[in-house]
Amino acid sequence: MHELSLCESIRQVVENHAGAHSVDRVKRVWVELGCFSCVSQEALSFAFDVVMRGSVAEGAELIVLDLPGKAICHDCGKEVTILDRLACCPSCGGTTLMPTAGNEMRIKDMEAA
Repeated sequence: MHELSLCESIRQVVENHAGAHSVDRVKRVWVELGCFSCVSQEALSFAFDVVMRGSVAEGAELIVLDLPGKAICHDCGKEVTILDRLACCPSCGGTTLMPTAGNEMRIKDMEAA
């Protein structure tokens, strides 16, 4: 379950930013998650609750923002949204797509109390 180590990294970032801004409590954390990131949202939410215990984000709400997959089609040159890494180009039907987005996971925002 790599979601646990991801949440440990989130905790470190949250605590560093909270400390830098004299924040005692974080209420919400927004995380952007690409559809190809291989991260289970359910496992991430569970791990988040466990890992945040004893931190400034204990009891905070994790809000996951889904990011679509994107690719450049080498046949038509367009950037397209795709739902599967092996998808054909929705614009021209081409099969030579180079994924450009969808692997990412990043903290987008935090809300302090």
